[in-house]
Amino acid sequence: MIDAMGAALCLVSALFFGAMPIFGKFAYEAGVSPSALLLVRFSLAAALLAMLLLVRPALRRTDPDPNQMAPTDAAAVSRGGLLTTAVGLGAIGYAAQAGLYFSALQRMDASLLSLILYSYPVLVTVAAVVLGRDRLTPARAIALAAASGGTLLVLLGGGGLRFHPIGAILAFGSAIVYTTYILVSDTVVHRLPPVVLATLVMAGAAGTLGLRAATTGGVNLDFEASGWFWLACIAVVSTVLAMLAFFAGLRRTGPSTTAVLSTFEPVVTTALASLTLGESLNGVQLVGGVLVLASVVVLQLRPTRTTDAAGKLTGGRTAIDGAAGHPERSRA
Repeated sequence: MIDAMGAALCLVSALFFGAMPIFGKFAYEAGVSPSALLLVRFSLAAALLAMLLLVRPALRRTDPDPNQMAPTDAAAVSRGGLLTTAVGLGAIGYAAQAGLYFSALQRMDASLLSLILYSYPVLVTVAAVVLGRDRLTPARAIALAAASGGTLLVLLGGGGLRFHPIGAILAFGSAIVYTTYILVSDTVVHRLPPVVLATLVMAGAAGTLGLRAATTGGVNLDFEASGWFWLACIAVVSTVLAMLAFFAGLRRTGPSTTAVLSTFEPVVTTALASLTLGESLNGVQLVGGVLVLASVVVLQLRPTRTTDAAGKLTGGRTAIDGAAGHPERSRA
């Protein structure tokens, strides 16, 4: 039986993550640039998580999970190697994924972007099969075919959404980077406390973006005061609180159930985009979106190694979106 509180926490997490592209759109309207958004988001999130670790020392300890098998990858043997990998996940993987995601958000509607990004569980499954981490069953093959067809319907459906080819490419790029990021993070997520891992990932991403800002003349922080409010919403609500709710839900329900419940995220984004931004999906795109989300549910029904990877947005969305982070996500 599903833990009711755990399920509620997972849905709250999906709600917070799903609101992120809406906050991003409002931030852009206030004059915030993608580079400023990313730098402020990750810096503020890293600072808040670091403070949380200071006031809650218990969060620095790893509680062994008897239901999870620790990975045997040689790359994550030493403590120093674990920390380096965690920081690298943020500095390279999450920074790149979030950069692609928010660049796509500048060019296309939030609801369409959310559905494209949510192809990442399917991509994780395909990659896991290719890498020998999982096997392709008939049910999974049907789910993958449905997801591919659904994605095509979403992209080719046209309708009232503002379709931008470059934006779609960036969105798919974000999903691909996120997939790689999840597969790599699955080698360390069992060995570091979740909040510690998330803090290192946020700090790594903030470091990369800070270095980029220092070498390119800085970021423009001269935007409307409302921009700071939307940035705070992204960093606090759609990053820190979303991630903590995800961790708590994951602990109570397990990765498979958590991954299924996370399909609520693009539904939230689409609904909020319709209510606040006037976006809408036509009938063809709605059918495509349902196919994509249904395939994700089918792919997560049986707890497997891939389910752990796709469901661990500790190593995905924050480490994510995501949450990503998601994504972007982190998910995003």
